Amino acid sequence: MRRHAIPHASQQTARTGTEVNTSDRLLTVEETAERLGTGVRFVRRLIAERRIRYVKMGKPVRIPESVLAEYIEAHTVASRRDMRSRYRRVA
Repeated sequence: MRRHAIPHASQQTARTGTEVNTSDRLLTVEETAERLGTGVRFVRRLIAERRIRYVKMGKPVRIPESVLAEYIEAHTVASRRDMRSRYRRVA
């Protein structure tokens, strides 16, 4: 039996703690790309690979601001200076 790379939406389990705030502003793909400083193609690839949550409104796709903020937070890398400061000796 063949398995699909992306499970069907009805087969996915409900995620707790990841609900989207309904008062969030929904950004278009173009607005999201502008905020990330990337091209539209990169954002569409994130959506296609399901690496970012989105809201599907018929054919158009929207990304809530809170989801974009979570994505940026999750992919922010600390500088070496921040990492080294954890290992300093305490007087």
